[in-house]
Amino acid sequence: MRLAHITVLLWAWGHVQAFEIVEKENIFQRTPCPAFLMFDNAAYLADMSFELPCHCKPEDVSAVVWYYQKHLGSSHTTVLTDFDGRLLTEAAYVRVGSSMLARFSIRMFNLLVFRAQPEDTGLYFCGTRKGDYFYAYDVDIQSNKGIVATFKDKGQEPLSDEYHGDLHVFTTFWEWTPCDRCGVHGEQWRFGLCYLQNPGLSPRYLKTMPDVVSCGSRAVPRKLHTKTKYHTPEMLIQSCQVPCKKNHIQKGMLAIINYVAKLGSRPWLPQVPIQFHQQRLGHGLIISCPGARPEHAVAWDKDGQPLYRTQYLKGVNRSMRVFIDHGNHLHIRFTRLSDRGIYYCWRQGMKIAGFRLGVTSRGHYPASLSDPETRTAVEFTLIGYALITAAFVTIHVCRCCCYSFRCCPNFAPDSLVQL
Repeated sequence: MRLAHITVLLWAWGHVQAFEIVEKENIFQRTPCPAFLMFDNAAYLADMSFELPCHCKPEDVSAVVWYYQKHLGSSHTTVLTDFDGRLLTEAAYVRVGSSMLARFSIRMFNLLVFRAQPEDTGLYFCGTRKGDYFYAYDVDIQSNKGIVATFKDKGQEPLSDEYHGDLHVFTTFWEWTPCDRCGVHGEQWRFGLCYLQNPGLSPRYLKTMPDVVSCGSRAVPRKLHTKTKYHTPEMLIQSCQVPCKKNHIQKGMLAIINYVAKLGSRPWLPQVPIQFHQQRLGHGLIISCPGARPEHAVAWDKDGQPLYRTQYLKGVNRSMRVFIDHGNHLHIRFTRLSDRGIYYCWRQGMKIAGFRLGVTSRGHYPASLSDPETRTAVEFTLIGYALITAAFVTIHVCRCCCYSFRCCPNFAPDSLVQL
């Protein structure tokens, strides 16, 4: 009887899996492509990663190709594929400022762009190798350089809406991030991007609300861009406090600790992995939290002392030597001996890593072109040699010219009389 039950269950499980596979394969059959190509508006903050799904495609198309245009109808179109199956790009290996061709990946027909920059703003098309388009996006990447930080606990208010006739410029905020710390006083924030409402927008651009698109959308006429360039993205910050989740220690590790404790010397175990780094005195340092992205809730502590954004966020004070930028990186300019210590990193409310920083004023450090100071020294040296060479060549050319003019025959009147 039990064997019969097991056989029935296996048969039913196989049918359920087959049903799931059929459902996944029929997603594009249930989503017809629009007869007239429309553009779905989407806005992101710089240095963020985003994904653009290809919502529809014909049944006979087994692979898609993504295209990029800066403006609609532009003669220059970038093809975002190598036509032979591009290797997957991981966000951890993408550097800031690299070309978009090195920052994208195609997975399951969807386009992923890592660490987007304002230069990536434009139109993205999902299509075939022949250039047939199925779905399109109007992507707006807004710069984070002029972002305005608003601290709610201090009674500060976000930027007020702007009205210019029929033009309404305002800020649309995302959801609050989780509390960046647990068990202690922490902070949470949400980003706000610039949006506008105007009845004269192009009908080809899809909108979540009537006549509303992001400020950098291609649907916005050029004459309206000048009225929205001063409405920068915002960052709203407030305090929070949440309890920590209990972390269960593995049984094997707990047994070892108890055994060593019985012998009379219990070892010290760090709560998180700690990495050691030694920095030269007076040099700058940037610390990144492992696996963190700009949209994550990231916090920094030094030896148990919280570094709150209320005091250490970039732009709070003009003369800041230690600050946290909008990409969640910790900057230390002109390192001092007092900067020694352990810097802990929190991500999404959990402490995940530590960095033990040592500062030294002595020691031999091999020169490397990856060091910005080495590159600067090499550049100045080459410029000096170039100036010296130019001066040397100029002096010798002038001497040759003077010598040539002195060797020319003299046609003075005295020589004619002698003849």
